[in-house]
Amino acid sequence: MKLLQLVLTIIYVNGFNLSPTFTTCKHTTSTSTSNKHVDSRLYSSPPSGAMSPPPKPSSPTASSPPSASSPSSPTHSSGRTAADISHELSLGTSLTSPSSSLPTIDFSGVSTSGSSKAESALNSAKLKYKKSVTPYVQNTRIMGINDDVVSAVGREVGSTLPPSLVSELGSYIRSQSSLFPTKKATHNPSLSETYSANLRKIYVESGDITSAFAKTFHLGTTLMPQSSREAIWAIYVWCRRTDEIVDAPRTPDDNTMLQDLSEWSERLERLWYDGVVVDPLDLALLDVRCKYQELSIEPFEDMIKGMLMDIPDLGQDRYSSFEELHLYCYRVAGTVGLMSTPIFGVGEEYNVEEAKEPALSLGVAFQITNILRDVGEDADRGRIYIPKEDMDRFGVTEEQIFGKVLDDNYVEMMKFQIERARAYYVKARRGVRMLSPEARLPVQASLDCYSEILTKIEENGYDNLGKRAYLSKEEKLMTLPASWYRTQDISQLLPLWGDEKVIM
Repeated sequence: MKLLQLVLTIIYVNGFNLSPTFTTCKHTTSTSTSNKHVDSRLYSSPPSGAMSPPPKPSSPTASSPPSASSPSSPTHSSGRTAADISHELSLGTSLTSPSSSLPTIDFSGVSTSGSSKAESALNSAKLKYKKSVTPYVQNTRIMGINDDVVSAVGREVGSTLPPSLVSELGSYIRSQSSLFPTKKATHNPSLSETYSANLRKIYVESGDITSAFAKTFHLGTTLMPQSSREAIWAIYVWCRRTDEIVDAPRTPDDNTMLQDLSEWSERLERLWYDGVVVDPLDLALLDVRCKYQELSIEPFEDMIKGMLMDIPDLGQDRYSSFEELHLYCYRVAGTVGLMSTPIFGVGEEYNVEEAKEPALSLGVAFQITNILRDVGEDADRGRIYIPKEDMDRFGVTEEQIFGKVLDDNYVEMMKFQIERARAYYVKARRGVRMLSPEARLPVQASLDCYSEILTKIEENGYDNLGKRAYLSKEEKLMTLPASWYRTQDISQLLPLWGDEKVIM
């Protein structure tokens, strides 16, 4: 079985999409803007060394760490500000023991003006939508399934069942769960086998959509048990549809994106809290919601907010501090870790809550890696994701990045950025061993391959302004034996050369 698992993983990783999650890779919007895609108040603290770079003599404008009393410093649940936590981490101070709950940061005080503008626009649109929409359940428009999706799949999708049967099947799914005890049943109990067969069709269609857009990822899901595999497909389809709503080609005078996103957000809330389904694809997500009750709505809502942060004229194309960027990375990538962890499952000695922090760290690590890989490409689109506080500290200007000028200051800044990303990968490694055995290998393999992009940036002389760092298929394959070994118990006793022992 382990040999089969390794062979399947080799096939899985032998492609471009390395991530076990499915939205960490950027997409390009219809306006050619690069999208790097807990509650936003709940987030893990930065890893050791993550926010305190070494002094740089050639940076006369280098700023000191933010004051603990600064109003923009988010507050830790224990009373510490983010600056306090950063300072303690820079001194090597352990905030908590490995067995206790990891610290969190309250992001409610972080200045994210671009994000706030986008969220305010969405909230206004939602209020307008609620006042003007016809009775919600009567609106059966299939959202997020456009011509691009149909073309990719090769056939019509999303309209497998008529609205009346969608409603009946939704009632049947609710009746199997304790989440919606007050909802009146409108299905025929004698047709349970028929309902189950129709639900299976929806899952198959979800798998087809996943395969059409993420072939290597879809193949990787074959390592999972059927129920987990289908749940991941359902979540992928929701993320895909959200992405299509935001990125749908629109004419310059078409301002319906926020209206559509408002309806989409409302549908999510109605499904989550009331079990209301609108179209056939909703049925799979409702079924997942009922089966995996540890799954929270917050990462789904936060992903919508993250995509808003990249919308031209609404979001933000600059980040003042790493705290701002940290929030963005969580929303577009860490959210998927929170969505996936209850599905992947955890080992008998752990619980989902313990696994969330390293899952978040892995998403942030992937996203920072994306950002560092694509600095030059983002500059071509007028975007800079490197925090301004880091640029000031190392004496790097926007003009330098737009002009793609590689000098000693820029190299030193990249060394720090890479060190920060690697610190997140170190935090994420402990989470792999928390996962159920069948989920460990694909996650570890993706972690190892993606982190190697940082090594490629180093080998390119830190030139990510004019060169793109990537791994060849052969290089990806070469990482697999080490990835497999790291998932084995013996790796705790005999770590690979260069590996630190993972403290659980």
